[in-house]
Order: sequence, then structure tokens, then C-alpha cells
Amino acid sequence: MDIGIDLGTANIIITKRRKGVVLNEPSVIAFNKRTERVVAVGEEAYKMEGRSPKYIAVVHPLQDGVISDDILTQALIREMIDVVAGARIIKPRIVICVPSLITDVEKRAILDAAMSTGSRKVHLIQEPLAALLGAGISINRPVGNMVVDIGGGTTDIAVVSMNGIVTARSLKIAGNKFDQSIIRYVQNKYQILLGAKSAEKVKKTLCNLYNPAEDVIAQVKGRNISRGLPDQCDLSEAELSEALEDDINEIGETIRRVLEETPPELVGDICANGVLLTGGGALLGGLEPYLTRMLGVPCRTAKDPLTCVARGTEKAFTRRDILLDGFERIDAYTQS
Repeated sequence: MDIGIDLGTANIIITKRRKGVVLNEPSVIAFNKRTERVVAVGEEAYKMEGRSPKYIAVVHPLQDGVISDDILTQALIREMIDVVAGARIIKPRIVICVPSLITDVEKRAILDAAMSTGSRKVHLIQEPLAALLGAGISINRPVGNMVVDIGGGTTDIAVVSMNGIVTARSLKIAGNKFDQSIIRYVQNKYQILLGAKSAEKVKKTLCNLYNPAEDVIAQVKGRNISRGLPDQCDLSEAELSEALEDDINEIGETIRRVLEETPPELVGDICANGVLLTGGGALLGGLEPYLTRMLGVPCRTAKDPLTCVARGTEKAFTRRDILLDGFERIDAYTQS
């Protein structure tokens, strides 16, 4: 049994070989502090966030693309694998994608979490490689392909050629940071404190980065900071664009720096092929034309960008012997 896992800050997506995506749930776990037992995981735990009693802790065990709580991450992965694999005699092989510039300590934490589930072998693949594979891009030729994977905790930017990563950068500006920027903007301008879910909802429904309008508005509800009572305000596309401007520009500048570090021949390929946008952040309204205008390079969004990386982990099993930089040696982490 071969299982691919996109262990994201916001969502955990699992694929099975020849079956595609079999699970897509929020990376959230709820446990009872009194009994020290897991109460719920995934979507069920996510619904409890902000609505549970104090003795029920609802936790996001991954922050900024890396593990912040080893024990809860192990429990989350174990529960999710049990859902998709059920009772099994043969231990599964697992491919997990990780940010491109992950440290050895962070890498070991992910490996330990995966091995604790009783896996036969665990392999790591960097997110940019998995994203390109999932998008159906041929990466085995001497042609430059650039991918920008905007997830929940990190944005990974890389240039790939001949099955390996040529240049790469990773920054901790992504979906969760966008939500925080919206919360901060509304708090400073309207003195209203929004919840994370409210910020995420307005980001999905109202965002228009390329040509924001003043007269397109959405109502947001929260708590008035000075009075402590429920309050609401109208937020326009232009205001939302202003709230996200610094974060998006930082991503654009990082893409530019990666292009500056890339060999000229590959830059020519990227100008012809364009920049591929993947991850949940790629769905921001107007992001594609905004980055195209900023960089002067055509940008395009992958088909189904949310599951692109997960589908790439599934394809990695058939290419594990030819993938170069970015894919761990196949026998490096065999369980004894």
C-alpha cells in the first residue's frame, strides 16, 4: 500500500496509489485535557474551534509548515491513515511533502511522526517538485519550470529542471498570514476584532487583487474592541486589497529574487512557459494577473491547485529512482 501525504498547515490531503485523493481534512485535532484522549480530528475538530469548553483543546499541531507539537501531529497522522487504510496486514509506504528549505530538525520531526504510524518506509519530497508533478508538468527535460506554491503556512518558490531543484526560496507568508493581515486591518480601521474563520471567509469571497472596486462590499461581524459587544462593518474589495498588499508584494519580490539567482537559459524557458501557481493561496481573486503585471512574466493557476501537491506525492512513487535534489534517498529511513 502506497500513501502520499500533503501535510499542510491548514489541510492534510492523502492520496492512495491508483486511487487519487481519498481524504482532504483540516489539520486540526481536538483532545480532552482531563482524560488526555483524542476527541476528534479533521473537519469534526475544526467545527469545534472557538465553540468548545475549556477542557477540550482544539489545536493546529502544524504551524508555518512545520510541526509545533510532535505528539498531537503523530496522533493526527495516525488517525487519518487509519481512516484511509483501515485494518491492514502490510505496512504502507509513505511519501510526505515538506517545504523546500526545511531544516534537518524539522525534517526529523516529520519522519518520526510518520514512522510512529507503523509505516514500512517513509520518503520526503519537496513541495515544489510535488506541485509540478501533480500539475502534470514534465520535469525530466533540461527545461526550466517555475512553481509558486502558496499554502497555509509557507510559500515555496522554486525553479526545477531535469528532475531537480535549481534555485528555491521559502517564506512564511501564506494563507494564515493573509487572514492575520485582514484581522489586523479591520481592527485598526474599524476597532472590530474578527475571528480567524470570518477573516478566511471574507478573503475567499471578496478578494480582488488586480482591479479592486470600492462599491463591491461584504459585511463582516466581530466584537467591538472598546465596548466588548458584537459589532459589524462593511469591507470593500479595495480595502481587502489594501490589507493584503504588503504580503502579496513580498511574495512577488521573493519570486523576483529567485529569478535573479536562476541561470539565464532557464529564465528564458520560464518567460516562455510562465510561472505555475499552486496551493490554496493561488485561488485568491486577481492574483494571477496581479503577479503577471508585477513580474512581467505570464502566471497561470494549476488545475485544482488545492490538491496539486498531494497528487504529486502519488506520482512520486513511480519516479522515486529518477528524482534528484528534493527527494530523499529511498532506503534512508527504512524501519528496522
